[in-house]
Amino acid sequence: MKTLKVATFNVNSLRSRLHIVIPWLKQHHPDVLCMQETKVDNTQFPAMEFEAIGYHITYFGYKRYNGVATASLLKPEEVIHGFQDGASEDKDRLLVTRFPFATVLNVYVPQGRERESEHFKYKVQWFKRLTNFIETNFSNSDPLIICGDMNVAPEKIDVYDPERLLGHVCFTPEVWEAFDTLKQKEFMDIFRKHHPDEPNQFTFYDYRLRGGIKRGLGWRIDHILATRPLAERSLRCEIDLEPRRMEKPSDHTFLFAEFEIT
Repeated sequence: MKTLKVATFNVNSLRSRLHIVIPWLKQHHPDVLCMQETKVDNTQFPAMEFEAIGYHITYFGYKRYNGVATASLLKPEEVIHGFQDGASEDKDRLLVTRFPFATVLNVYVPQGRERESEHFKYKVQWFKRLTNFIETNFSNSDPLIICGDMNVAPEKIDVYDPERLLGHVCFTPEVWEAFDTLKQKEFMDIFRKHHPDEPNQFTFYDYRLRGGIKRGLGWRIDHILATRPLAERSLRCEIDLEPRRMEKPSDHTFLFAEFEIT
């Protein structure tokens, strides 16, 4: 049986997390790793570190904010940066790589800041643009994977305190609706397929909450979604919490999924 392993990780400054990313790649050998919030200008991107361990690397970013990068064992057949929809292209938030086995969308959805702000309106609109991008460029039967920090905790069990956190820009009805509309394009939440009712499974722990991991004060806002041709052949999907416990970690950790492919 041939398998495909895809992972996602918000690095929160790639050059500050190379001591985590490179060893993780060498140990786990994913076929594709999607990274968000790389916070590095293209001219300063540490491509050689990935190439030295056998990975192709595609990226787009600016200094100090946003940024996406996709590392892959196989060179992509096609690369698309941003929405290409005539508006702000958001090349540092959307990176599409096409491979023989699937097309992978690496996304870094805006956080939204405050519900009454223009940033939140932009976040909701961003989900709509992503949905439109998929409708325009793909069909429901295409093998598609969406990976990334989507800044939405879709269920009560995806946050540590749903009553107190209700209304947060990552845990509020407007964002749930936008996320559900995206999933209705035949996408399945791969983690929830394999862990349908399991609470306290989080990918993000706020630096500001002391002892957050030990106390279970997390959020599941990083996701791997796949269309049914792949979702039905998914073998597992897991959160690797160990990198979040390492020295100088990101506030996120790795999420990965494995699929059976022909």
